[in-house]
Amino acid sequence: MRICLPLLLLALLWPSPASAQTTADTTAIHATVLDYVDGWWTGDVERMERSLHPDLVKRIVGTHPGTGRSLLNSVTKSAMVEYTRAGGGSAEIEQKGKVEVELVAIEGGIANVIARSARYLDCLHLAKWDGRWVIVNVLWAGRAPEGDAGG
Repeated sequence: MRICLPLLLLALLWPSPASAQTTADTTAIHATVLDYVDGWWTGDVERMERSLHPDLVKRIVGTHPGTGRSLLNSVTKSAMVEYTRAGGGSAEIEQKGKVEVELVAIEGGIANVIARSARYLDCLHLAKWDGRWVIVNVLWAGRAPEGDAGG
């Protein structure tokens, strides 16, 4: 009994791989993330717009040029749509590279996804909203293009 209880607790607390409620959820989440990523790279406003929740907040950590202190820059859905309408990443599409989409966690109507391209790392929170998956939050960072010694 003393051995069984710790093993049972360990089994219950051990993290399990992300799994969607249905294959359709997994497919829809993947499609939403690709609408966001590929919409940006191709300047496709329709794809960008449908991937984002109306109250999206996209953030990046930066450095204040005067003080050197960290700051948080935020962008809304309307700004992302306008940036995409202006061409998005289409001017530097050769830097896109392969896109990896990793479903980290899903439970109920929320999911956590990481999208990696050669140029960007996006940590995405999605929600099932009115029956479809949309991106609610993004925390992102730029990545140095291949061959660039910068970080």
